[in-house]
Amino acid sequence: MCIMLNILRKNAQSVIIQAIVVVIAVVFVFWGAGSKLKSDSTAIAVVNGKEIAYREFQQSYERAVESYKQQFGGQMPPGFLDSIGLKKQVLNQLIQSVLLLQGAEKIGVMVSKEATQKKIQEMPVFTNNGRFDLSNYKAVLERNRLSPTVFESGIQNDLLVTRVVEALGSFADISGKEVQSWINYADQEIKLAYTVFRSEDYTSQVKVVADELETWYETAKLNYKSPPQSKLQYLSFNYDDDLKQVVVSDEAVQQYYQENLSKYNAPEQRRARHILFRVTAEESPELKAAKKAEAEKVLSLVKNGTDFAKLASKYSEDSSKSNGGDLGFFSRGKMVQPFEDSVFSLKQGEVSGLVETPFGYHIIKIEEIKPEKTQSFEEVRGAIRKELEKQGVKAITFKRASTAYEDIIRAGSLAKYSAKSGIPVSRTEFFAQNNPPEDKVARDHAFLQAAFGLKKGELSSIVETGTGYAIIFVDDAKESVVPELAAVRERAIVDFKKFKSVDLASAAADNSLKAIQEKQNWPIQLERKESDYMQRVGPSGSIPDQVRQDAFAHVGRASFPEKVIAVDTSFYVYQIIDSRQSKEVMDTDKRRNLEQQLLAVQKNKLLADWLGQLRKEAKIWTNAQMLQ
Repeated sequence: MCIMLNILRKNAQSVIIQAIVVVIAVVFVFWGAGSKLKSDSTAIAVVNGKEIAYREFQQSYERAVESYKQQFGGQMPPGFLDSIGLKKQVLNQLIQSVLLLQGAEKIGVMVSKEATQKKIQEMPVFTNNGRFDLSNYKAVLERNRLSPTVFESGIQNDLLVTRVVEALGSFADISGKEVQSWINYADQEIKLAYTVFRSEDYTSQVKVVADELETWYETAKLNYKSPPQSKLQYLSFNYDDDLKQVVVSDEAVQQYYQENLSKYNAPEQRRARHILFRVTAEESPELKAAKKAEAEKVLSLVKNGTDFAKLASKYSEDSSKSNGGDLGFFSRGKMVQPFEDSVFSLKQGEVSGLVETPFGYHIIKIEEIKPEKTQSFEEVRGAIRKELEKQGVKAITFKRASTAYEDIIRAGSLAKYSAKSGIPVSRTEFFAQNNPPEDKVARDHAFLQAAFGLKKGELSSIVETGTGYAIIFVDDAKESVVPELAAVRERAIVDFKKFKSVDLASAAADNSLKAIQEKQNWPIQLERKESDYMQRVGPSGSIPDQVRQDAFAHVGRASFPEKVIAVDTSFYVYQIIDSRQSKEVMDTDKRRNLEQQLLAVQKNKLLADWLGQLRKEAKIWTNAQMLQ
């Protein structure tokens, strides 16, 4: 399905198509709505008499899951899909697609079979030496588990959507006044006077009163709960002790290399830097456009020769900014698709245009390329020998551990086995799972998991560790307990002061703001700092983004905030001391690009309104039980 998604991505670069993707991603990601799938199961929904088969829904859902897996690098957080209501999202998108197709028919928009065939024949993935190849076409569809009927229906729907958007978009219009208004909005700058009340500055003012401390501790005592502890006896059987018994021939090493050549093939890797302008799906179209305009300004600086790493350190909105945007080396399959496609299409030293992903807008620079390489036999001979020795020694060490385990069972206890065999048993004092002894075996993750899964007096089975095997006996165990305040008093007092200092800082900020609002000026005794001029997006210096956004919301209405702005355990009060338009003049290309963006937003809104009306007038039935 990745190939098929790439086909769609390559055919979705226009402003119109990008706009429609925002509203109904189903057309390009959840492909198949309106296709002539024959279902052998009950319909999950009926839209104006048109059934949406459960099979169709299931295929769309699976593709959506796969798309999210790619975004998360193959491992999604537990419960993520349920938390975002993915099943309902997919069904709504399928319903929306059916409505769009029905609406297109109402307004007389159609796509002929000839137009569909022409579109498919022009797709590079199906061509051979520049000409459409029918056998290649069938092979690609088969690899992606798609029938020609479903695929051609999807392409027809794609073309139909494009024509509907074009038809509706013909009513969209952006005046010069609107463009200038937006330029003024995006280029507005403000300067603040501000002060910050940090909770740590008030810790020394907190008075510890016994009654208050006890009351607070009742609400926080679970934070002081001691973890379970165990006292163990164990035997360890290490691979290293048996390695001398393993003989690996040169022929075996050579054979392993030949049979596992792919294991020693290092794929092409690229080292890239990027500058990220973070935009989430929930952001308003205005803020998205502002972010994109900011990204384009920085891109022009890159194109004009400004140091990329310095720009990344200043503008990038992710953790890589501290390293000049450096992402290190990575191969295909490690990044989200649009980012990866751009990285692997550039040459060393080249810089991309703006690349949009679910995280926002990226500017990418390729620093270094490591070509694909297969390691020679000589390079990996030693590693293969060690791997074969490890494989061979496992059986020997396991047999030794297994024999000992049987003898322990016959002896009746680990202690009796030790006394009879003369083999010493390792012992620990009480310890918690998150604070194990220094012994390497006892610190092994599998060892700890097994040990803390046992009760007092229980013997484990044979446990495989990173260095061999172990047999564990729980000599004694302590349950998790919540201590009395007296036992943790000093620690509790420190935490209590931190907790109360937040209240004091908040109260001090509230009182200062009230005084400012009453007198409408800055008190002489209150510390006053000044920020640099800043815009809605981009660098804000020492001003947190929460403060900046609140201040822009008050421009033209008030100089002071309505309430104190809390940022973690600090509290900000500010005054807008100046507001002006940026001195930079937008060039012709940027202005034209902005006009296209605003026009795309207008077309997007027209389509959303039209679809909303179709949905309002439609007769829709859904089978809620199938979504459980």
